[in-house]
Order: sequence, then structure tokens, then C-alpha cells
Amino acid sequence: MTKPDRLAVQASLERFLNTDPRDVGCDEALRLLHVYADLKAAGGDPERHWPGVSAHLLSCGPCDEDYHGLLAAVMGT
Repeated sequence: MTKPDRLAVQASLERFLNTDPRDVGCDEALRLLHVYADLKAAGGDPERHWPGVSAHLLSCGPCDEDYHGLLAAVMGT
């Protein structure tokens, strides 16, 4: 096993500690994800309507993956 890069670990820790106060968390983001994806697929601006979900998707890899998978399914790609 390789030793973690000190700068990468520090950057990850800083992202974790500097969570956007608008971040709604996983539960709320997942509750709204289908509406968020539908609006995006329709050409709308979900980031403007739900900035807390947008903030969460920027900081949570698993939720962001779920969003992109759902968006691809909605758009038929």
C-alpha cells in the first residue's frame, strides 16, 4: 500500500471541514433528486431553484453519481 500524498489528504480534510452552509445533506438531496434531474433535462435551472442540492452534489461524490445516472436515464442516454 502506498503512503497517502500529504497534500491530497490535506485538501480532502479542508473540503470536509469547509462544507457549504447551504448543503442540504444526503437525505434531502436524494429526496429532491428526481425533480432536480427532471428540471435539468427539461432545460431548466435546478441550481437556481435548489442551491442547497447543488451545493451538496458538489461535495458528495455518491449523490453526484446518483444524480448523473438519473439524469442520463431521464434523458435517455
